[in-house]
Amino acid sequence: MSEKEQDTWHLYILRCRDETLYTGITTDLTRRFEEHQSNSPKCAKYLRGRQPLTMIYHTEFSNKSLALKAELKVKKLTASQKKLLASGHLVINEIADTH
Repeated sequence: MSEKEQDTWHLYILRCRDETLYTGITTDLTRRFEEHQSNSPKCAKYLRGRQPLTMIYHTEFSNKSLALKAELKVKKLTASQKKLLASGHLVINEIADTH
């Protein structure tokens, strides 16, 4: 794996069968989605039994620190705001800190 690939982090939002949303980060978007979708032991506990999943949003960051900061911001959003982010009507840089 190249140094560039190792440094790339992905923030993603999944929509569950019950219409709830799940936000996470990973270095390998395809592998992580497959783990969540398969209900494997590596699947996030929240997602167990909520398949099928749909990835409604993802974006890249150059390092884990930036991805974690963005994930915290996104997790503080309402479901409606997350849907705006997924549709391109809101960008992460515009999300104000709530503190």
